[in-house]
Amino acid sequence: MTAPDGQKPPLLEVRDLEVTYRGHGENVRAVRGVSFTLGAGETLGMAGESGCGKTTVALSLLRLLPTSARLDGEILFKGENIIGLGWQRLRAVRWAEASVVFQGAMSALNPVKTIGDQICEPIVLHEKVSQRVAGSRAAELLDSVGVPSARRASYPHELSGGQRQRVMIAMALACRPDLIIADEPTTALDVIVEAQVLELLTGLVRERQISMIVISHDLSVLGETCGRLAIMYAGRVAELGPSREVLAAPRHPYTRILARAFPRMGDPRSRLAPSGLPGEPPDLRGEITGCPFAPRCPEAVADCLTREIELWPAGDRRQSACIKVLDAGTSWTDPETPAPAGGNDPEPAARGAEFPRANEPVLQARGLEVVFPLRRGRGPARAVDDVNLTIGRGEIVALIGESGCGKSTLARALVGLVEPTDGEVGYEGTPLRYSGRALREHRRHVQLVLQDPAGALNPRQNVFDLVAEGPRLHGLRAGLTERVHDALAKAGLRPPEQFVSRYPHELSGGQQQRVVIAGALALDPSVIVADEPVSSLDASVRGEILKLILDLRDQLSLAALIVSHDLGVAWNIADRVAVMYLGRIVETGPVSEVLLHPRHPYTRALISVLPEAGREGPVHALAGEPPDPTRIPAGCRFHPRCPRLAALPPGDERAAVCRGTPLPVLPAVPGEAAAASLIACHLADLDESALLEPSPPFRQEVF
Repeated sequence: MTAPDGQKPPLLEVRDLEVTYRGHGENVRAVRGVSFTLGAGETLGMAGESGCGKTTVALSLLRLLPTSARLDGEILFKGENIIGLGWQRLRAVRWAEASVVFQGAMSALNPVKTIGDQICEPIVLHEKVSQRVAGSRAAELLDSVGVPSARRASYPHELSGGQRQRVMIAMALACRPDLIIADEPTTALDVIVEAQVLELLTGLVRERQISMIVISHDLSVLGETCGRLAIMYAGRVAELGPSREVLAAPRHPYTRILARAFPRMGDPRSRLAPSGLPGEPPDLRGEITGCPFAPRCPEAVADCLTREIELWPAGDRRQSACIKVLDAGTSWTDPETPAPAGGNDPEPAARGAEFPRANEPVLQARGLEVVFPLRRGRGPARAVDDVNLTIGRGEIVALIGESGCGKSTLARALVGLVEPTDGEVGYEGTPLRYSGRALREHRRHVQLVLQDPAGALNPRQNVFDLVAEGPRLHGLRAGLTERVHDALAKAGLRPPEQFVSRYPHELSGGQQQRVVIAGALALDPSVIVADEPVSSLDASVRGEILKLILDLRDQLSLAALIVSHDLGVAWNIADRVAVMYLGRIVETGPVSEVLLHPRHPYTRALISVLPEAGREGPVHALAGEPPDPTRIPAGCRFHPRCPRLAALPPGDERAAVCRGTPLPVLPAVPGEAAAASLIACHLADLDESALLEPSPPFRQEVF
């Protein structure tokens, strides 16, 4: 069957989709008239804030929504209306013709079944083949997604995060579908694994001509993987068009603000200037008059509040739900063009005033080691190996690296939640002792902010009790109400009286994270250690939280260690960066030095795979997984994956040094005393061109 113009009809066509969640006397119109098409072999990205309706749209395509959801409109997949399909036909479409890669691989996979059995299950059910044939196909699928087929007898908990996500992709491909729906496939993954997953998805689409819908709050990820991009707001499509054009020249103010919430490395506008959205999205329980974004829009005019808004043509193959596109004289050129990644260091005037930091260290790690004992015949595992790190008063240090490199273990050791095997943690020059009283006093000054606010907050306690818990444990009961209200106000929850009686489920994600931060501030700490504080937050909330951390530093001289796999966070708010690999810090220095002029091959690899919407050609992610911490390689621990070492000519004596000569441990350098980066690399001072030349007599220089 062909369309009248001779072209093939779209694989998927969504017409005026409406999704309403029926609740306790109140209906939430989560999706309000969404329409789009997707052709065979095409890719579509969907982005927006939490609650904008993007995941609801995606789950609607296969009717995976709860029974409380009512669907209206049409979802035509290969000409059939999914909304009207009977159960048997719908069951046949799922997996066999269209499949889903869910966000949380660990929660989506069955923990008591091997990954091989889980991949075999849809093959046996839908293709009616023997277990032996299905097992052979499962082995091929695992190999095709970069997981050794020998691991098919493994359970999910025995795989890394990146491997689990690859298993989910293998399951989605099991029955050779024509459409894959990927819901946040890279959220909470480090940049190396993210690049591997994105490279895998784009390669599969290219080779097998599979259509794909990718949902993400990260526009750079969508620009890297998708041909077209749909920006959603308040249950509607706000802008639709080719990804690179939408990101390079947005036709809707909301798209422009979202794009700036994920800064590019080297962009002077975002240095020490996190950006978010003021206010909250509209309440979807009632009718919305005019443009739903108007109350938050910096460019709104009177007609935006009253005129019926729809998707209007906004250029070649582009549409925008902004009244400005009706004015032919509107200029869409952004006068401020971000500097390219890796460009020249911005001038201090462009960055804004730097915070004047004192040189005195407030928190230190000296020769810190954390070794986990032998378990099930494996071990011991060196999670943190001889680390020196200093945080100055009022200084923000970002600790970055792959998952499993030891970042979180180091953070917990600094707070006193993990007792080191060797070395010491010091606060203001005093070593930490591990008696109950000493630990309690240390944690009053050094507070931990956990990654997941929903998991960190007790759902049965209201905000007052959540924030007051710390002061009560430390015996600070005098003036408790004033202390709690002051902490809430410092965390940006104003007026505090409106929040103290609420429970976590009554707060937005950003408000929940602010309550976690308020709980830390209630003890008047000098340092906060924040473990992935914004990894699960959408663009607008992320900007608010990062701006809050900067404000607290400026107002209270609060020091912070920010643990993150997101290099954009380091560029956004940090003064100094420490890069960690396999338990050791391999490069450290000022942000402008480490991120714009990286010298360690591992740091260069982390930066090289950052998604860039304007990049030409595929991304080549760093190969392999980090070595097992129970079997740390001799010499430089990065040498099994090092691109520089691989580029050396055969027989080069420098290769023997990398493979066999241990590197000295980097010293701790406080704040302003670090004029340049410190690098733990035998080849750090060699030019790329020198790597392929015959080596001169080798002289080791580490820093």
